[in-house]
Amino acid sequence: MDRQQLFLIDGHLDLGMNAMEWNRDLRVSIAELNAREEGLSDKPDRSKATVTFDELRRGNIGLVVATQIARYVKPGSTLPGWYSAEQAWAQTQGQLAWYKAMEQGGHLCMIQNKQQLDQHVASWTDGTDNADKPIGYILSLEGADSMVDISYVERAYEYGLRAIGPAHYGPGRYANGTDAQGRLNADGVELLKEMDRLGMILDATHLNDDAFWDALDRYKGPIWASHNNCRVFVDHNRQFSDDMIKALIERNAVIGVALDAWMMVPNWVRGQSTPKGTGCNMEIMANNIDHICQIAGSTDYVAVGSDLDGAFGREQCPYDLETIADIQKVFPILANRGYKESDIIKIANGNWLRFMRNAL
Repeated sequence: MDRQQLFLIDGHLDLGMNAMEWNRDLRVSIAELNAREEGLSDKPDRSKATVTFDELRRGNIGLVVATQIARYVKPGSTLPGWYSAEQAWAQTQGQLAWYKAMEQGGHLCMIQNKQQLDQHVASWTDGTDNADKPIGYILSLEGADSMVDISYVERAYEYGLRAIGPAHYGPGRYANGTDAQGRLNADGVELLKEMDRLGMILDATHLNDDAFWDALDRYKGPIWASHNNCRVFVDHNRQFSDDMIKALIERNAVIGVALDAWMMVPNWVRGQSTPKGTGCNMEIMANNIDHICQIAGSTDYVAVGSDLDGAFGREQCPYDLETIADIQKVFPILANRGYKESDIIKIANGNWLRFMRNAL
């Protein structure tokens, strides 16, 4: 097996946000995309992007969990967002329209059920050139603020939404997320009931500790964590404690390891710290993978959830990663640490596939 060419699944990419809010055309080469952004300063990652369709294909990343995302905020909030749930909903619908346009152009292919999943994986692993094949995506909602009311959950399910993370950063309309406190509110409890009824996936990512434990106690359906790292390395509520990791393992969840530098090295200061200056490299990704495996006693519950286009670029990701295709570098690192080929395949795609086949 050529470990540089493993079929790879990425559990979290904000493709729609990059297209609609960052105004990025992901059909062009990474060199052209970054050249178009030279001199721009409205976003911290301008001219430092790591994700395009070509780079996904070059990395043999044939399936991703792709998001809709739009946060509700009150006037005066320090977080970016929209001043009404209706505006947030409209923003997610613009993102959906972009996904559909990319499907029409042959770049993406929505996966809504097990049959579609198996057909897509068979196509990407049949030994033929993948350069012109559409990249499969499972649609997820990062933060539920855009659900105007509970009836919108079924409406979204009907157009293909299959996973929801109830919270993002700060206080949310349904749950409290990173850097906030408190359990699910009454609407959040109803949200989980409706998701359970529809058979959707609960994404535990970004739930603060109170909301995390509340959600795990209440939710009966499938749970994953699309992009999280380990608190033992970076002591912050955005990361999972060992007890949280154990609880997810007991629920047969899969945890996707993220590549945002502030989640990989302690004491990161946005706009000041640098990947090289903090020693942030792909070995740290392997450390997080290994820690989850050691807690689990197996390689069955960890995968890739890079978040590489999540409002950061090369200025805030491992210094030995130029584009998303370089995720493949983690597999030789794991092999050098004694991981077997069968275990590396689980981390690359097998764990996500097992989970998705059971959940979709």
